Amino acid sequence: ADPGSSRTPQAWRDRLRARRHRAGCDPSSHPRLLRAALVRLRLRKALGCRSPRPRVRSMPAPAAVHAEPPDGGWGWVIVLAAFVQSALVFGVIRSLGVFFVEFVAYFDELSQYISWITSIGVAVQQFASPVGSALSTRYGARPVIMAGGFFSGLGLLLSSFATSLAHLYLCIGLVSGFGWALVFTPSLASVARYFKKRRTLATSLALTGVGLSSFAFSPLFQLLLDTYAWRGALMIVAGMSFNLVVCGALVRPLTLKEDLSATPRGDRRGLGLKALSSLFGLHLLSHWPFMRFVLAVTLVNAGYFIPYVHLVAHARELGFDQYQAAFLMSVAAVADLCGRLFSGWLGNCRAFRLVHILVTWTSLTGVSLILIPWGRGYPLLVAISLCYGFCAGALTPLVFSIIPEIVGIGNIFSSMGLLQMIESIGGLLGAPLSGWLKDTTGDYAASFLAAGSFFLAGSLVLVSLPGFFCLAPPALQEPAGKREAGAGAPAAAASVPVGLLPPHEDHPYSVMPDAEKTLAES
Repeated sequence: ADPGSSRTPQAWRDRLRARRHRAGCDPSSHPRLLRAALVRLRLRKALGCRSPRPRVRSMPAPAAVHAEPPDGGWGWVIVLAAFVQSALVFGVIRSLGVFFVEFVAYFDELSQYISWITSIGVAVQQFASPVGSALSTRYGARPVIMAGGFFSGLGLLLSSFATSLAHLYLCIGLVSGFGWALVFTPSLASVARYFKKRRTLATSLALTGVGLSSFAFSPLFQLLLDTYAWRGALMIVAGMSFNLVVCGALVRPLTLKEDLSATPRGDRRGLGLKALSSLFGLHLLSHWPFMRFVLAVTLVNAGYFIPYVHLVAHARELGFDQYQAAFLMSVAAVADLCGRLFSGWLGNCRAFRLVHILVTWTSLTGVSLILIPWGRGYPLLVAISLCYGFCAGALTPLVFSIIPEIVGIGNIFSSMGLLQMIESIGGLLGAPLSGWLKDTTGDYAASFLAAGSFFLAGSLVLVSLPGFFCLAPPALQEPAGKREAGAGAPAAAASVPVGLLPPHEDHPYSVMPDAEKTLAES
């Protein structure tokens, strides 16, 4: 054998001696092991077998870095997942009223105390949205959505064993409400990250799950109540909610070019005040175009839910029977679904800027609400309900689609979380204010006038956004490489910097250094 070869007996002895030395024993003290090793080596050479080579660990391939959202591909799977998630969140919230009568009879409590179950759940879902956004910024949307699906199903499952109303407050209101907060905002933000030109269409398709599930879940939950009673029905609804975990598993992390500039390298430090501020997007509170947009959405949200609370009661007050009054809400729900789809198609056409379309739908919704007190005849009231439902549904996907144009795609998680939290103030105050106006005036006219005024006020705030009166076509207003190309001219006067995030290696959208270097060179 070649003396310099690594397969000679002497080389084998050296390797074995080094191995034994690393193990903490002297190989010369084990002659039997040496002789056995030499015998095995000679047998392998005689049989023509090669000596085993050390395993070489392969380095993970660098993550693909996209200069801009792919506008399709796996993004359509994200849209499907968001569709199911919106159905299993807001569809369940809207249909929990089916259990209302059963809870009143079983717990022998007043209706106002039973109503707090859904109210607490909605409030927690909106107020805890920044938590879901911060966790998604640090760990990625997939684990956060999966955890939220687990909490939402767990809360409903535990509520099936409730023996008091406080148990329902805790299980459905707090546990499931927190789970809904971890699901809804990260799922919509993930849709926005995967789409750019078709962002409005993708968002509208994702949000149609709310309308369809509202139709399907109400009769389904009633059937479950009649068959299994309220405890068994809640168990089945909990099983449905656990499918949110599967939907969260479909959300793949996407690395965009803007994420690289948002993850500067630095020394590892604990979560200080600055890190927490960036995680929760508190730097956006000083971004005035975004805060004006949040104010407008808060005003819109103050009047958005008033028809859901008082339209049926207003129709009954006019002398229509309960089925005719309930039919008005069904008509509005069908129009809401059609409005979301039409708005997505119109935004995808890119013939108009998104902020102009949003102001149009917001103003029309306000006008339709103001006209409700003058709808004394049933056909006219049905027509007004159709107009309200269509316009109110059309503006919803635009609210979420226009955010990346104001703050950039790098701030999408934190901005949506802040928006959800602040706009909940309008939702919580709008319905009680309209009820106070009804008690003061004796009818619902003042309530609908106030609701329409909130929408018109929100439209005026939207008009104050920078660049609103720029009427040039969208394609001519895009500064290359500076901001999102969703719909034309910038809605903000200047781009907002992306907040500092945790260290580079901890970021959920981090890439390998080689990929970052290649991207910088290109």
